Amino acid sequence: MAELSYTAIASVDGYVNDVSGGFDWAAPDEEVHAFVNALEREAGTALYGRRLYETMAVWDSWDVEGEPEVVRDYAALWRDTDKIVYSRTLDAVTTRRTRLERELDLAEVRRLKEEAERPLTVGGPGLAAQLLGARLVDEIRLFLVPWIVGGGTRAFPDGLRCPLELVDERRFAGGVAYLRYRVGGES
Repeated sequence: MAELSYTAIASVDGYVNDVSGGFDWAAPDEEVHAFVNALEREAGTALYGRRLYETMAVWDSWDVEGEPEVVRDYAALWRDTDKIVYSRTLDAVTTRRTRLERELDLAEVRRLKEEAERPLTVGGPGLAAQLLGARLVDEIRLFLVPWIVGGGTRAFPDGLRCPLELVDERRFAGGVAYLRYRVGGES
């Protein structure tokens, strides 16, 4: 069975974007970006909510030729990953290797995990919360950025409860802290 991981880059106070929707404060430096690339290299399929998909879709068409190696590498990884977008409001997907699902079917996600040969990832806190609540997420990869933004979209919603076991940690030169947790059983 393939594992499903939720990766989030968040402020120290737990937000993936600020009250205006901005996340420029969360842009990874080259060291963090290379580390994220190594994590994402393992994934075969990425599950997205609409908002994050719309943000990430730029990676499909962005001409990254003049960009740093870590950016070019990530673009290639993103383009080569199968993507499933869960949205009731998105008209259509605009990127390669992407399919649109109108409803989140938890049994289908379980089947994907059972049949996948490579790990799966989930992006977007709303979708991740639903999968965490259903105990389908095996691992959380949290990058804490040295910023307090005071509000915005939370990496984890109020009311979500699940025990975690810290299995890895790393500090980066720019002040980012990486925490990797195994998700436990019933809370």
